[in-house]
Amino acid sequence: MYDLTPVPSVLTPSVRSAGEVEYSRKYVRNGWIHFAALCWCFFLQGWNDGTTGPLIPAIQEHYHVGFAVVSLIFVTNCIGYLSGAFANVILNDKLGFGKVVVLGSVCQIVTYAIQAPAPPFPVLVCAYAIAGFGISLQNAQANGFVGSLKDHVAAKLCILHGSYGVGAFAAPLVATHFSQTRHWSFHFLISIGIALTNTIVLTSVFRLKTQDEVMAEAGHGPGEVGGSAQSNLYREILGLKALHFMAIFSLIYVGVEVTLGGWIVTYIIQKRHGGPSSGYISSGFFGGLTVGRIALIWINRKVGERRIIFIYAALAIGLEVTIWLVPNLYENAVAVSFIGLLLGPMYPILVDHATKILPRWLLTGCVGWIAGFGQAGSAVLPFITGVLSAKYGIGSLQPFMVAMMATMIGLWAVVPKAQRRVD
Repeated sequence: MYDLTPVPSVLTPSVRSAGEVEYSRKYVRNGWIHFAALCWCFFLQGWNDGTTGPLIPAIQEHYHVGFAVVSLIFVTNCIGYLSGAFANVILNDKLGFGKVVVLGSVCQIVTYAIQAPAPPFPVLVCAYAIAGFGISLQNAQANGFVGSLKDHVAAKLCILHGSYGVGAFAAPLVATHFSQTRHWSFHFLISIGIALTNTIVLTSVFRLKTQDEVMAEAGHGPGEVGGSAQSNLYREILGLKALHFMAIFSLIYVGVEVTLGGWIVTYIIQKRHGGPSSGYISSGFFGGLTVGRIALIWINRKVGERRIIFIYAALAIGLEVTIWLVPNLYENAVAVSFIGLLLGPMYPILVDHATKILPRWLLTGCVGWIAGFGQAGSAVLPFITGVLSAKYGIGSLQPFMVAMMATMIGLWAVVPKAQRRVD
């Protein structure tokens, strides 16, 4: 007779442990692939925003338009951003994360394909609306996705927005070269190439899946949901008082960032006689922005993310005053770079703060609204700058920037420190 009693296998614990380790590694690898894809998406957004400033003089010369008329590109851009922020709420609910980000990326391909042959000015202007719509969708989805992660959210947001800074730093280096050539609009051929790779990456990595399905691939549980199926998402989101303070802060902040990074080129050329290579100063600004978002993470944590914004804004105002009052090209160029350094961490801090005080089940929609308003600021404030410049000269840029930075301080003071989250 044989003893058929099962003998415990000494290999079972180790095999199970190895399997768990393998699954853990797979989750971590998938998480980083997702994050890298979103960083590339933000690189393209930065590339888009960093392109405009150096090309403004070439656009004015080609179409024979003044400051006020050329600023219409910011108006249509604003329309695109706001419509994208509004549409994102319902599109996220109906289509899901993966399809919405790819749709946004395709919009950018369409935009650059229209812009590359230097079409009639009204067509060029309308193309900016398509770009604004697409960027608004991608911005909202990426911020909402990273903000919903469980670990290291603040650091990942800084890196994500640092990727935007890298794109905004690189674009003026290329756009400045094209602005000095006959075929200045061929810069957008490079933009098409980057947008195509962005669409391919987003499609292959996320495969048009919902956010919960994508997060499951990285070992995260499904997102938290609240409210009834019949609840009005717009009413719930727009009923949050804290959301509106952060959205207006975002509008002013992004407006200052894009206005200074763009119009500073024209300012340096006309007021400091910087010459056609002044477009590289825009790269210095966005380079500072990138460094600030990554290198100052530890300072933000040590001082406190709420308090540090007041400090950064006050120092940026001081440097802006020196650009206004000190007629020295080199001092102005250095000051612009340091302003970028100080402004850099503010937006990631804002988004991280939103993830802490807003309901999680509404987070993607809320962050989309904040981001959409912010992107609208990147159109509204540059347009106002163009109108002021048409009437008072480009010298009005600096006092306008000082006033807007002071407004940011006031807005941040009324943003709630904390709020009970009913998850």
